[in-house]
Amino acid sequence: MSATTTNTIAVSAPDVLQITPLENAPFGARITLPAYAQDPADLNEDDFQRLYKAVHEYLVVVLPDLAELKPSSQYQLTKRFDPTCEGAYGHSKEFRHEKSVLRRDGHSTPAQPQVQILGQGRHDGHAGVPDLLLRHPTHMSFHHDPLSDDDMANGYTRFYRWHIDSALYDLAPPVVTTLLGIDCPVDKTQKIRYEDTGEEITTAKATTAFASGAIAFDNLSDEEKEFALNTTVVYAPHPYIFISPAKATSDGLTMVSEGKELPLDELPEWEQSKVKRLPLVWTNPVSGKHHMQVHGCCLWKLETPRGTLELEEARNTIHRLMRPNISPDRIYCHDWNRGDLVIFFNRGVWHSVTGQFEESGHRLMHQCNIASGVDPVCKK
Repeated sequence: MSATTTNTIAVSAPDVLQITPLENAPFGARITLPAYAQDPADLNEDDFQRLYKAVHEYLVVVLPDLAELKPSSQYQLTKRFDPTCEGAYGHSKEFRHEKSVLRRDGHSTPAQPQVQILGQGRHDGHAGVPDLLLRHPTHMSFHHDPLSDDDMANGYTRFYRWHIDSALYDLAPPVVTTLLGIDCPVDKTQKIRYEDTGEEITTAKATTAFASGAIAFDNLSDEEKEFALNTTVVYAPHPYIFISPAKATSDGLTMVSEGKELPLDELPEWEQSKVKRLPLVWTNPVSGKHHMQVHGCCLWKLETPRGTLELEEARNTIHRLMRPNISPDRIYCHDWNRGDLVIFFNRGVWHSVTGQFEESGHRLMHQCNIASGVDPVCKK
């Protein structure tokens, strides 16, 4: 019997950071780290500038095989994207307020509190947290009219909430968010149905969906662009508490207007000077492109060339502008693999959780974003 020999060709890591656009996606890129920096926090200045530019131009970048990345490294990498930030987590302490819609969405790592632990199921002892039970956020507790049990049993889910990572009160929106997949089962798929058109997409379970604010702006009519460029979004004081009694639309873009929002005099103490007034269009500092950036669930008013639009009309207007841009051909859904580090330009995309897990399901991720020292601007 003769032996068969297989010659394996080893592929060495490159000398400099490599960028490869994602295939069959409207935006996004894959990053290959240079040989000297298997921890991205160790990138030299030239390679970090390549990464910085890629994040601003491709909007979402994926660095594979980093499941062992330390929270301290994730924090240092995230902070490096914004010299103006002072290190506070993007949502500050309000993230844990008893009435906030975000209160059950994660747990801070004790050694690096700007890094949040997200996921599903029991992970006792992870990152030094002795009793860690995580809950994956689902549309069932947030949407006005959730899917039926039969639909979910047949594999359907929804976009949970399209959003920008930001406190939207007092603190400036983070420049980037980093999201690390540590334990991400990929054994099932899910379907998302667009209820207004009947379109459907199939993705891996609990994919993270992204929409480009630049594509959204580019697809506006000339009249809509003029409106958007001259409109300011006013966010509610303590917006995640303000909306807590209300429920969202079935596409996760905004809230159903039924007058259920918490009255302003029942909110935690707030100051008018800390209410966020941000342009509807944010200019990308690298590409110069305009991005339509808005958190449709947390807005309060729109200050427009035609006057101020109050809550319900503001929501309806923003929904009309946002909805075309979550269509199947305009979004990127990231199907998670263990070790994926996704860095996204938080001032250039909207994103949404999807999926639901069984009680026995498990998933483990680390997320980091840091409040900026300056607000985004629109350069007309």
